Amino acid sequence: MKKQSMWSLRLSTASLVLIPVAVGVNYIGKLLAGLLKLPLWLDSIGTVLAAMLGGPIVGALAGAINNIIYGLTADPISFVYAITSVAIGLVTGILFYRGYISSWGKALGAGIIIGLVATVVSTPLNIGFWGGQTGNVWGDALFAAVLANTDSTWLASLLDEVVVDVPDKLLVVLISYGIFMGLPKNIVQLYNQNDKVETLD
Repeated sequence: MKKQSMWSLRLSTASLVLIPVAVGVNYIGKLLAGLLKLPLWLDSIGTVLAAMLGGPIVGALAGAINNIIYGLTADPISFVYAITSVAIGLVTGILFYRGYISSWGKALGAGIIIGLVATVVSTPLNIGFWGGQTGNVWGDALFAAVLANTDSTWLASLLDEVVVDVPDKLLVVLISYGIFMGLPKNIVQLYNQNDKVETLD
């Protein structure tokens, strides 16, 4: 069986079901983290899992839709970070397709990479909209300390985002990989068929 391009947009029933499920998982994770006042976001488990199963495009769609729904129903700030969720979905899908999330050790490395990508995308947004802060207590405490000692908003904002995003995405990827490994083979196989409806090749 010929391997599909990772940029194939497989609008099968399985993919159409996967996206709202992924959005629900993201939504619940973010709400849980907020209610428990965790120093993490936990809002991209569904995005990462969708990207692993359905590819970069499906992962990006799940991430963006999640931010839109969360922005409409709970926190308007979420709209701003839809671009970060898209980046997470794309990078995860690419890494998984290339075999970089195929063991616990590789998942660990992938989590760090995805966290750094999210940091690079989010930092300019933080500076543009919130003066460089993330709204996370731990990260913003570091932001204040670095800004006081260096007078560099960019450095303070970057480090603020790093200490939140890297641990968060590390945990998210490990959780997602664990879920993926626990899925029945027949479910995973649904996303490996060559019944492409539309491709972006």
